[in-house]
Amino acid sequence: MTIGAEQRPTLRAGTSVPLKTLTELTTKGKKLRVGDRFNLEVSEPVMVDGVTVIPVGSPAIGEVTSVRNKGMWGKSGAIEVRMLYATVNGRQIRLSGASDDKGVTGTAGVVGAVVLLPVAGFFLTGTSAVIPAGSSVTGFVQEDVPLSFAKGAEPAPMVVGAAAAATAAVATEQPVVASPVGQ
Repeated sequence: MTIGAEQRPTLRAGTSVPLKTLTELTTKGKKLRVGDRFNLEVSEPVMVDGVTVIPVGSPAIGEVTSVRNKGMWGKSGAIEVRMLYATVNGRQIRLSGASDDKGVTGTAGVVGAVVLLPVAGFFLTGTSAVIPAGSSVTGFVQEDVPLSFAKGAEPAPMVVGAAAAATAAVATEQPVVASPVGQ
């Protein structure tokens, strides 16, 4: 790189991407499996140089990496997930990051029951693990992504007269969204 060369804007590896889950993940019913994918969406805009590069509402995908169903002797359920990617302007941006939930163990109840009636431990279980829809999780950009900023839209022409107030009430400025290079 030569001195004075213009540096291309970049979404840097490690940049946090606030996400929220769109569906509930639970061990209740024992239907959740390792490898199941689930939907997320970006919950706050990700910006570079004052420009939104990953807008709110951008879709993202996560994957279940570990499932333990609740069981006998007070064993609680557990879920572990990881973030895979967010999609912006048709391009997948790889993410890293993980989240988990563990149900409540029933150990105290099992110990108490076993003292009174030893066979009772077989029938006492912990609780299922649940990651509710709308839960906040954070993904992190996994690799540098070079960006190409789109030109901003031209401002709306000024309207004179009675129509000006009505037009001003509905006029909105569109955000400038950057596109990852490589489209």
